[in-house]
Amino acid sequence: MHIQDSQWPATTSTAPRTAPSGPAGRSAPLRVDAQRNLEHVLRAAREVFGELGYGAPMEDVARRARVGVGTVYRRFPSKDVLVRRIAEEETARLTDQARAALGQEDEPWSALSRFLRTSVESGAGRLLPPRMLRVEVGTALTGQDPARVPQQRQAEPGTGGELRLVEPREAPEAEQDSGTGALLDVVGRLVDRAREAGELRSDVTVADVLLVIATAAPALPDTAQQAAASERLLEILLEGLRSRPA
Repeated sequence: MHIQDSQWPATTSTAPRTAPSGPAGRSAPLRVDAQRNLEHVLRAAREVFGELGYGAPMEDVARRARVGVGTVYRRFPSKDVLVRRIAEEETARLTDQARAALGQEDEPWSALSRFLRTSVESGAGRLLPPRMLRVEVGTALTGQDPARVPQQRQAEPGTGGELRLVEPREAPEAEQDSGTGALLDVVGRLVDRAREAGELRSDVTVADVLLVIATAAPALPDTAQQAAASERLLEILLEGLRSRPA
């Protein structure tokens, strides 16, 4: 279910009200403080979930935002609400990046590679909704936290090592919202154009592109190392996506 801002409870304060600071006793400073706290919480949530995955506790978010955990829960009554807010915002950001690449690049491969580079540089891939990285029935992870590590494709017995991700558009409708659908649609157009131009491997799907975005943005403590690692990994993955003359 898509969660709109109007569904969230308004931020409240248990502290005593200060003296009126404007005409008609307006409490504008309180509203400004509440908005500032919300921005701090959202920024902290993006950082914490980007580094540790959506399994990170709310206490870590509050600590990073330098507010009490009660302040976080007053705005977001459950962790799921906060996770959905962050995932929806990052999904919207990826959609905008995909649309920009589609509209501003004439060459199909240039459009797809621009989208991938921009998305990896922004770090949005680390905050993709987990439901967008689905593995076909019968595959499993071993020794990894699915909330933190994008689900990797596993070979089915007897398939000769062939690997496959479930196409995101195969996910149950109940698990998708309008934001997710918009992202899948525009990325699908990028993929189709590059494939039809013969520049993308014929077996590459939207799911593979999303997996590249998720895995090419490792979370490292040193920002310079993180940028260098992302750039190197993305170059390798881009080479793997391109079609080769027979």
